[in-house]
Amino acid sequence: MEGELLTLEDVAKRLDVPPRFVRRLVAERRITYHKVGRYVRFHERDIADYLAANRIEAMTASTIPRRTTPRTTRRPNRRAS
Repeated sequence: MEGELLTLEDVAKRLDVPPRFVRRLVAERRITYHKVGRYVRFHERDIADYLAANRIEAMTASTIPRRTTPRTTRRPNRRAS
């Protein structure tokens, strides 16, 4: 393995989140981690993979879905006579 392993606190600082959030990611197995005895450690590549997997692309004018049917602006009058 190349590079150094990061602690939970290191990952929290890099992601700018509280350590509790990183613990939850580990508990839910939403992020890859390594166990060193009873300690949890992270590789820098695993953090980059997590960020890439959770990236959401910005919407552009060409990616916004268009309506195929016209929208009505008025609702029909539903009063009983």
